[in-house]
Amino acid sequence: MTHRVPWSAQHKKLTANTLFSLSNSFAEPLSSDELIELSLKRGDHEIVEQYQKHSLRYTPNGGSVDLRIEIAKLYGPDIGPENIIVFTGAQVALQTAALAIMGEGDHAIVFSPGYQSTQEAPLIAGGTVTRIKLKPDEGWQVDPERVLAAIQDNTKYMVINEPYNPAGTLMKPDVQKRLVEIAKENDIIILSDEVYRLLEHNEADRLPAMADIYDRGISAVTVSKPWGGCGITIGWLALKNMDIKERIKDMQYFATACPSRASEIQAIMALRASDYLLDRNLEIIRKNVALLEAFIDKYDDLFEWVKPVAGAICYIRFKGPLTSAELGEQLAAAGIGIKPAWVFSKPGTTDSGYFRVGYGESIMTKALEALEKFVETHKGEWSDRMNKVR
Repeated sequence: MTHRVPWSAQHKKLTANTLFSLSNSFAEPLSSDELIELSLKRGDHEIVEQYQKHSLRYTPNGGSVDLRIEIAKLYGPDIGPENIIVFTGAQVALQTAALAIMGEGDHAIVFSPGYQSTQEAPLIAGGTVTRIKLKPDEGWQVDPERVLAAIQDNTKYMVINEPYNPAGTLMKPDVQKRLVEIAKENDIIILSDEVYRLLEHNEADRLPAMADIYDRGISAVTVSKPWGGCGITIGWLALKNMDIKERIKDMQYFATACPSRASEIQAIMALRASDYLLDRNLEIIRKNVALLEAFIDKYDDLFEWVKPVAGAICYIRFKGPLTSAELGEQLAAAGIGIKPAWVFSKPGTTDSGYFRVGYGESIMTKALEALEKFVETHKGEWSDRMNKVR
C-alpha cells in the first residue's frame, strides 16, 4: 500500500519555532482551572467532584451517557444521546466514518481547498473521490450543479465543511437545502464537518445541523474550536440513522474505542459553560476580524479576502511577487506562522497565493502587529518587483 504523506501537517515545519502564530485555528484556549471555576460559580459542585474522584476504568465504546446527554442538547428533538458517538477528537471521527461508510470501489464527492481529512479520508478507506474546486470569486460557495455533474453510479458519500475551513464563509441556506435534496435523490450519505458551528459572527447566519435536517446526514464537531478545549480531545458525530451509527461504532472499536473519563468530564464542564464561553470567544473573534479588515484595507494593493462570517479562520490572498509557500517561509524566518495554500490543496495543484490566518485568540493582535511590521519592511521591495514584471 502506498504511504500517504499528510500534506496538511507539513506546515509544522514552518510554525514549529515561530514566536507569533497566525496559524492557530481554535478559539481562546481554556485551562483546567477555568473549567473548574466556571462549574463552581454555577453551583455545579457534583461535576467538579466527579473530575477529582473519577474512576480510571474504561469508558463505554462511543462515549459515556452523561456526556452524550449534554451533546444532544445542541441539536433538535430527534437527536438524543443514542444518536451521538463520542471520539477522541474530530480528526479520528472523520477517518472512522469514512472507513465505516466507504468500501473498495465506492465513490465520494469532496471539496477543495479544505482540511485534508475531509478530502482524503474516503481515499484512505479504499474509495475514489471527485474534488470539486471552490472559488473565491464565487464567495467559496458550493455549486449544486457541479455536485450533480460529479455524481456517478457508485457515489455513496459526500463530505462538506460548513462553516468553511479555510475561508470562514458559510453556504447559503438554499444551497444546503439543495444538497440535501440531491443526496436524498441519489441515496448519498452527507458528512458535514461543523467544527466551527456556533461561532457564526452573526447568529442569524447559522445553518441547521446536518444531523437535524437529513436522515442520512452526519454532523462532526469538536470541543477544540467553539469552546477552546483543544487539550480535552473530545469530538463527536451526531446522526439519526441507527444502521450507519452501528457501522461507525463497530469500526470505532478497532480505532480509539474509548476516550479518557477525565476528558469526558472536562467536555461536560465546557458544554455546560457554553453561554459564557461562546460569548467570550465571539467577542474576541469580532474584535480580531475588525483588526484584520483594517489591515487588508490598509494594504489592499498586497492582500485581499472574502470577508469571513463564521469560525476563527480566514483565507487571505497575497497579491505580491511571492507564492504563499515562499511568503510562509519568509514569515517563518521572521518568527511569524501562517498556513500556505498547499496545506489545503492536494500537492501538485496550482498555488493560488492564498494562506490561512487564525483569529480566535486574544494574543492574535501581537501576531498581526508583527505581520504589519514585516509588510512595512518589505512592501517597497515587493512593489519594485511587481512593477518590473508589468
